[in-house]
Amino acid sequence: MTPGKTARLDRIGRDGRFVTIPMDHGITLGAVDGLVDIESTIDAVTSNGADAVLTQKGIAPRVHDNKNDAGYVVHLNASTTIGPDANDKRLTGTVEEAVRAGADAVSFHINVGSDHEPDQITQLAEVADDADRLGMPVLAMAYARGPGVDEHDAENLGHAVRLAEEVGADVVKTAYSGDSGSFERVTESTSKPVIIAGGSPEGDRATLQNVRGAMDAGAAGVSMGRTVFQHDDPAAMTTAIAAVVHDDATADEALRATGLPIEA
Repeated sequence: MTPGKTARLDRIGRDGRFVTIPMDHGITLGAVDGLVDIESTIDAVTSNGADAVLTQKGIAPRVHDNKNDAGYVVHLNASTTIGPDANDKRLTGTVEEAVRAGADAVSFHINVGSDHEPDQITQLAEVADDADRLGMPVLAMAYARGPGVDEHDAENLGHAVRLAEEVGADVVKTAYSGDSGSFERVTESTSKPVIIAGGSPEGDRATLQNVRGAMDAGAAGVSMGRTVFQHDDPAAMTTAIAAVVHDDATADEALRATGLPIEA
């Protein structure tokens, strides 16, 4: 790994662990709660433990004055929920554009098992090559998604994260398999850091238990969006997640430390 990549990875994480808050959902869902005043949300999460935030390139002017020296990742493809196929992620930027936007890393979404997998493999390979020349880390959002594909099966997730490494990613985000034992199969499938998506757990405690389970299985952190930016208290939720990732807290310890209620 080049010195530039190493230095930039240090800007989006701490000691090889990552708390990233993606907020690129405006292109997918529109200006949903938490993203209308994205400046305040960015300030809240980066003031309370987020190592980095992630947006599309056009939001960069709204990021830098509010990120409190946290890292910044620019996402390079997207789709919408009102379009014909949400799995058909199309390019929205280049690595060079991300550099101009002040990014410390770039990210790219690939749906392994979808009809669009072949094109997305090719595009991820091209992004990884461009990024390597410029010393930019690549975060691959590698999901198992497509017709008949179990999105939480550990073998499928393991295949997705391995594909991402094979194509050139430096950090890989994927779904959580649901339990620590099966997720070990995912983390052992790649030598790269694996971080988990937020998913749709029922409540703060369930979210933090998933984070704890993933960390126990060898994960390197999280990349959680709506779980955080649409929370009633994004700052407290960020602090709780960071406590699990960076301080090895249990779910209940993290909840108590932040004053969030511990559900039964």
